[in-house]
Amino acid sequence: MRAARLIKMVLLLQSRREMTARQLADELEVSERTVARDVLALSEAGVPVYADRGRAGGYRLMGGYRTRLTGMGRSEAEALFLSGVPSALRDLGLDDAASAARLKVSAALDPSLRDVHDSTAQRFHLDAPGWWQAPETPALLPALADAVWSDRPVRVRYRRKETEVERELEPHGLVLKAGQWYLAARVVADGDARRDTAEGPAQDAASDSRWRVYRVDRFTEITVRDTHFTRDADFDLAAFWTERAAAFARSLLRTEVTLRLSPAGTRRLRHVTSRAAADEALAAGTADEQGRTTVTLRVEDEEVGYEQLLTLGPECEVLAPPSLRARFAEAARRTAALYGAPSAADGQR
Repeated sequence: MRAARLIKMVLLLQSRREMTARQLADELEVSERTVARDVLALSEAGVPVYADRGRAGGYRLMGGYRTRLTGMGRSEAEALFLSGVPSALRDLGLDDAASAARLKVSAALDPSLRDVHDSTAQRFHLDAPGWWQAPETPALLPALADAVWSDRPVRVRYRRKETEVERELEPHGLVLKAGQWYLAARVVADGDARRDTAEGPAQDAASDSRWRVYRVDRFTEITVRDTHFTRDADFDLAAFWTERAAAFARSLLRTEVTLRLSPAGTRRLRHVTSRAAADEALAAGTADEQGRTTVTLRVEDEEVGYEQLLTLGPECEVLAPPSLRARFAEAARRTAALYGAPSAADGQR
């Protein structure tokens, strides 16, 4: 366990040049005291780890030292070959580079692990787009990806409803969600930028209003600047996307409906509508003597609520709003008429 931690420490210092004790402790999930002991052990073993003293000090490797610890276990190699998303690499124009990288890694592996790539590819495959959707790569995605890689600002034009708007952006990251590409960017303050609305997951009112999420396929023009911007050191793309996606999902649920559910309907509610909305509704629901639960559920609108809840059939009674209850009553009458009248099949029997 400690040997693996020491190797990881050397690789971290090799890749990042200098790290503080706190940063190393966070990466290695140990205390700063343990980091100090590990650094001492590395020094005694001949690894030239140098400590810079003082408040801004840290640890670094001296003299361009690079480890020759290239051993890789089977589970590590399998995880490496699983880490790529073929469709995303193709969209970004990186499929050739990824193929070359896989060949180089395969060549560097121990002979007993040379079959990892083929065996992994035959067992796991990620198909990112949703069903019944023809994936289309936005024409401007490669140029935008280059700007993200090189930290270059971009001047863009994008479609917003019936108009096109120009913005200066600092592109921080790209996200592939259900076959759709999104850009996470910081708006350079100019003109009416604060009146922008996100083209993807909505903004969190408590966060910096300059951050936006845009659908890449709605960009009509991108000009990559020759300058560089300074990335936000605290920006975490995964955390940013999780927060904004959750806010976007909540913002869609604008209509409340009141339901009375049977035990079966209570169990199935989470499978026909937003799971988070269903959990919230059930947690605040009240049960009667017959075991039925009355809940207030948030849905996108009455049309979506009708389509979702209709699948519960008699396990769900809509109490409000009256207009939605009337639609379910009409659907029940039509269904009863359909099944109440004898059919041709019944006559044949």
